Amino acid sequence: MVKQTYFWGTGRRKAAVAQVRLLPGNGAIIINGVPHEELFPRLEHRQAILHPLLVTDNVSKYNAVVKVAGGGISGQSDAISHGIARALVRADENLKSILRQNGLLTRDSRVKE
Repeated sequence: MVKQTYFWGTGRRKAAVAQVRLLPGNGAIIINGVPHEELFPRLEHRQAILHPLLVTDNVSKYNAVVKVAGGGISGQSDAISHGIARALVRADENLKSILRQNGLLTRDSRVKE
């Protein structure tokens, strides 16, 4: 049995929590067992999910397997983006400055009162 290496990150936004695993691959993003295009039909949410990968030029280098729970659709997409950004930093520490400049490593701590 071959042990597959992966990089992980946890992202949070409002009440949503996303656990992200980045595996070497071709760019597929699977969220709760479903491709992200089916789970997030709005373009804005799909762009938010892909933003950390686009900024760092890693779209076709990694597959992402995500478990997300809680919150609404927008909170979940932002939590996934935050988790992907954290996993990319674990994969390559040199990406930290690029991700921080784009505000992808900072947790948005605003919640409904």
